[in-house]
Amino acid sequence: MSKGRVPPPVPEPLGPGVVDAHTHLDACGAREPAVLAQVLDRATAAGVEAMVTTADDLDSARWAAWAAGTDPRVFAAVGLHPTRSNDLTDDARKAIEELTALPRVVAVGESGMDDYWTTRREDCAPLDVQREAFAWHIDLAKRTGLPLVVHDRDAHDAIVDVLTAEGAPPVTVFHCFSGGPELARRCADEGWFTSLSGTATFRNANAAELRRAAAGMPDELVLVETDAPFLTPHPYRGRPNEPYVVPHTVRDLAELRDVPAERLAQISADNGRRAFRLAEQPQPSRSVARESGQ
Repeated sequence: MSKGRVPPPVPEPLGPGVVDAHTHLDACGAREPAVLAQVLDRATAAGVEAMVTTADDLDSARWAAWAAGTDPRVFAAVGLHPTRSNDLTDDARKAIEELTALPRVVAVGESGMDDYWTTRREDCAPLDVQREAFAWHIDLAKRTGLPLVVHDRDAHDAIVDVLTAEGAPPVTVFHCFSGGPELARRCADEGWFTSLSGTATFRNANAAELRRAAAGMPDELVLVETDAPFLTPHPYRGRPNEPYVVPHTVRDLAELRDVPAERLAQISADNGRRAFRLAEQPQPSRSVARESGQ
């Protein structure tokens, strides 16, 4: 097996536990109950006590809601990725709204704007369609009282403009925060959560402004995520990512912020529980271990 395919080592747990604020369990290959159980058990071994698995399309949203009903460690966010905004038909809107009413669906998203793929994929929704879909997700989050998970790639100003024009939901989370200190200050001023992924641990020149922003974010608004299976943190960049890897990111960011890793783990976990109201969610009605035959 080449080094690029070797998964990162399972890290030692940090303190009372870590929350992975944004992952994609289905994209990690966990659609089968037996595989899902393995992924979750690896996360538990690393001290990851909860994770929010986030939808990419309507099928993914349905699966995420199902997965959240199988295990107490899993919660769901439902919506359409901005690049898939062309798929936000009336039927899709109805289906997503119905999913938000299910137990353990804790957020709307990820939605937002993405100007990276508009010039790289023919099937990517154009920005005007993305903007309309983003506004609809904002409205849905406000109507349901759920947090909004924002996808922002190469679209900082447009994202802020839409949130300002539409009125941001009371709880807004910039997932995989990718801006610099200026955007971080705006998020802090607005009370928006900023969720840091493996990109904030990268050492290339493009990550310098992001790392400056990550170093100064207020404690009460910082979340940590994997965005697995993408964005594996330094020094394992390019290897497979899963929720169990999030303590590696916490340790790197703690060094950047000059705080003990255990403190950042607790702060980010407490923020995750508060942002998504995890303690208020009912226990699952099913067992992934039972469905996987374990």
